[in-house]
Amino acid sequence: MKPSKLFVAAIVWLLTVVHVRAAIEIEITKGLEDARPIAVVPFLIEGTVPATDVAMVVNSDMRRSGRFRPIPLADLPARPSTVEQVALEPWRKVGVEALVIGRVKALASGEYEVTFALVDVFADTKRQVLINGELIERQGNVLLSRTAIVPADGLRRYAHRIADLVYEALTGEKGAFSTKIAYVTVERGREWPYQLWVADWDGFNAFSLVKSKHPIMSPNWSPDGRQLAYVSFEGRRSNIVVQNVYTAERKVVSNFPGINGAPAWSPDGRKLAITLSKDGNPEIYVLDLETRALTRITRHWAIDTEPEWWPDGSGLVFTSDRGGSPQIYSYDFASGKTERLTFQGNYNASAKFSSIGEQMVLVHRVNGQFHIAVMDLQSRFITPLTETQLDESPSIAPNGSMVIYAAVSRGRRVLASVSTNGRFRAILHSKDGEIRAPAWSPFLN
Repeated sequence: MKPSKLFVAAIVWLLTVVHVRAAIEIEITKGLEDARPIAVVPFLIEGTVPATDVAMVVNSDMRRSGRFRPIPLADLPARPSTVEQVALEPWRKVGVEALVIGRVKALASGEYEVTFALVDVFADTKRQVLINGELIERQGNVLLSRTAIVPADGLRRYAHRIADLVYEALTGEKGAFSTKIAYVTVERGREWPYQLWVADWDGFNAFSLVKSKHPIMSPNWSPDGRQLAYVSFEGRRSNIVVQNVYTAERKVVSNFPGINGAPAWSPDGRKLAITLSKDGNPEIYVLDLETRALTRITRHWAIDTEPEWWPDGSGLVFTSDRGGSPQIYSYDFASGKTERLTFQGNYNASAKFSSIGEQMVLVHRVNGQFHIAVMDLQSRFITPLTETQLDESPSIAPNGSMVIYAAVSRGRRVLASVSTNGRFRAILHSKDGEIRAPAWSPFLN
């Protein structure tokens, strides 16, 4: 039986690129009406005004999370900068659940002292809170209070850290605002048309890690967030490269004849699952990065590709058309058995796990359209999340709350994001060039 033409066409589509702007602007298209109302008060500035507006970064992070709706600045009933200045009743009247306040003080060293607090508007009892590593008894409405000395060029990074702490305090889940994304851009006609970029999760502080005259594909982060594995076509053949994000040191780890593709790091960072066609047909292999030992996982006439590790490292999932159409299969290392996971619909591919392995996001075809969907691993039920078109290349945030992917919106090729409950959606616009293959980093702190 030959591989399906549809699956081959989909593989070709995965090699195509997506038009978006390089300077990313995020347009929220759904979800704020259901989000929790909070307030992020502009921080009091003492001395030299910094280039980074810390409170604005926190505000943007919380809004773009899809979980919170910061009220407009014009609706703030007051602008306190310390806990002592907070009168709770006006905030209760405008309906916010919590507020973030703070100040930024310029120091003679050129650094800044940043102080912030998170106040629960509806709590009055006393409680012990952790302040700079010390337990202190305060009014129970103070959920967080911290002070840090931050270099001027680190203010944006620290603002993301504040947002992480606020998000965790209000949801019980770790925030992912201090993470990064990697993506590939294509600008034809330039000396180096293909570039691999790394940026903050919101598109800021982008830098080009790799420039090439030949295509770059499938970036994938190492578990420690220090390296990227990707496919390069230098020398006019596919190679799998591992590159350090901070030193730019790189090495080719797989350059067998034929396809070398779809690298995926093991949870311990010691191995890569990859797709190779060196023996004639695309199959799944596991490569030990220290010993370079290669273990073949699949043996089938069908196309087996897009491996992804189970979060506990016990096995792999991958895409295969061995059943007649692209579906997700699971391979267990202990038993050596392969099991089909998806039965809903006739196209499911590009599976990615949430961090705790309760859900899996994938590309799912609905009424002839490719959408991002989530599958509950207990019930195996698949729920479409998106309404964009030709969705591909999903990558999930390390806290499992959001998915970034490539899509078509309003006739334009864009990046997009969606919450894993489907209640929040956003389009990520850029001004020129082409972009593809977004990859969300693990936690970096």
